[in-house]
Amino acid sequence: MREWITTNGLGSYASLTHSNVNMSKFHGLLVASMDPPTKRHVFVSNVHERIQIDDQIYDLNSIAGSFDFDVFPSFLYEVDSINVRKTIFMEHEKNTTIIKYEVKTDKQISFIHGPIINSRHFYDVTKPDSIPFKQDKFKHGVLIKPGNIDKTLKIILKDSIYAPAEYWINSCYEKDHKRNDSYIDNNMRIGDFYKTIKKSSDYYLVFTLENDSYSNPSKIYFQEIWRKKRLLEQANLAGKFKKLVLSTDNFVVKKRNGKSVVAGYHWFSDWGRDTLIALPGITLVTKRFDDAKKILFSFSSYCKNGLIPNAFMERDSVAVYNTVDASLWFIDRVYQYLKYTNDTDSIKDMWKTLCSIVDCYKNGTDYGIHMDDDFLISHAEGLTWMDVKIGDFYPTPRSKKAVEIQALWYNTLKIMGNLANILGMDDTFSDLAEKVKENFNRQYDKQYDVIDTKDLSCRPNKIFLVSLDFSMINKKLQEKIVNDVQDKLTTILGLRTLSSDDSRYMGTYLGDHNRDVAYHNGTVWPWLMGPFITAFVKVKNHESVWREFAFQNFLQPMFDVFGDRWDGSIYEIFDGDPPYLPRGCITQAWSVAEILRCWVEDIENITPKYEEVFLYKIRV
Repeated sequence: MREWITTNGLGSYASLTHSNVNMSKFHGLLVASMDPPTKRHVFVSNVHERIQIDDQIYDLNSIAGSFDFDVFPSFLYEVDSINVRKTIFMEHEKNTTIIKYEVKTDKQISFIHGPIINSRHFYDVTKPDSIPFKQDKFKHGVLIKPGNIDKTLKIILKDSIYAPAEYWINSCYEKDHKRNDSYIDNNMRIGDFYKTIKKSSDYYLVFTLENDSYSNPSKIYFQEIWRKKRLLEQANLAGKFKKLVLSTDNFVVKKRNGKSVVAGYHWFSDWGRDTLIALPGITLVTKRFDDAKKILFSFSSYCKNGLIPNAFMERDSVAVYNTVDASLWFIDRVYQYLKYTNDTDSIKDMWKTLCSIVDCYKNGTDYGIHMDDDFLISHAEGLTWMDVKIGDFYPTPRSKKAVEIQALWYNTLKIMGNLANILGMDDTFSDLAEKVKENFNRQYDKQYDVIDTKDLSCRPNKIFLVSLDFSMINKKLQEKIVNDVQDKLTTILGLRTLSSDDSRYMGTYLGDHNRDVAYHNGTVWPWLMGPFITAFVKVKNHESVWREFAFQNFLQPMFDVFGDRWDGSIYEIFDGDPPYLPRGCITQAWSVAEILRCWVEDIENITPKYEEVFLYKIRV
């Protein structure tokens, strides 16, 4: 089962399977954000489509159309010598989904469109007769007013006849059932639109929560085509990057007066760690520098007690701060932004936030985060990116001193020392960085995943000792780490989260176990391929032969799996064992971002414009 998605820059989306059926409660043709990018509600589940040719009626939903992707997802159907191309897109920053139908026919035919609607939060399911819907017909469509929310759904199909016929239909979502999630839903069939086609022509079916008239949807279609084209021109990358560049656009969203990044579709909102890890691939290699700045300032405004939010809750948009690494990633991403833009004025404006992070980590802040007597950062359980919690149980607690947190801490201090020198501030960071380096190397006599507990689990977290700009370990140890990760954790779709020779390893995400236990105990994460390739190329001195080797061995096999019909989306996770079945979100921000970033920066060697100014000439 493959799935497609198109989005609108608000966190809203349209998404179904390649056979255009609903396999999950998160599927729908209009899933709209009520408080961008959160509070998503399903308003249009699907549309039942039929074609009447002479006296024969064909159910388009049961005909195997072929999926196609250029700028938007499209489907090609051939029915009794009639050709139909169906293209789905959304208007940017509007809660509107539009379906374009291009019909090639030499005889008169009729289309029957039966919208299937709902009005629920996308985490929930609906019971029959639980929501009243009021219908009001107008010249080119119908207004639907759900009884449970102050929104009106407008459905527009010009030059059609609408016949209302309300009844509930039961839906069972196979994908949710397999995930042991709620999966029995009920949707409303509100009626049918009848449209006669006398010759080859195009027409548009509109679903919207907006007050706009949508008298000329073709204009919106071409506006969206040009918007996508401008993004590609702005990125100024070779054509082979097109699908990934277009895919990055799905994640950039409006958030009040700023911007943010949706961590993954369908169910994630904007998460601090995910946003910051994804930021270079989403906004810097694509040259969306203004968006990058807005994202950084937005998260800076939420900084509290030196902590950047881990997430904003989907139902109420409340910020939660249970993360030890988001703040450290924030400082690194400010630095990456500077390397691309030379925008020192913005760094000055964020200087207070940057300093507060370091001060709070040194002196102690929430969740037990503090600098210990050995100058390394200690923290409570469940605060790293391996943060799953089941009741009171943490499958991967990683408390005390996780290895990547120490790598990020040293990297942070080196960055802050550089920034202090660049901005003419007092450098209170460089000496501390040397103490961190000395104490880390004194303790890191083996490849530990957690330092003070001497945890020798072979996990991918140690790769950040190599991949970050500033590494506190010698070249020989860097090479050993890269070799170990390559031998034990790499797959064609990303890195495993635990070596398969570990007794705790789980090779499948779903099965006779809690999926959250498997989440970080063997499951493959594509985003980790980014820092791995960065580290691999780094220890190979960026030599062209090794960069080509990295592409052929670490990226090309992934692209071969995705195939020609790929739309640039990359799943959140895959099973640890072959055939590496896709799991989790159908497209994840840091998956897409890190694959694009490492391809551009590390393999193609297209480095940030000001990297030499802010890295090599300053680093000692």
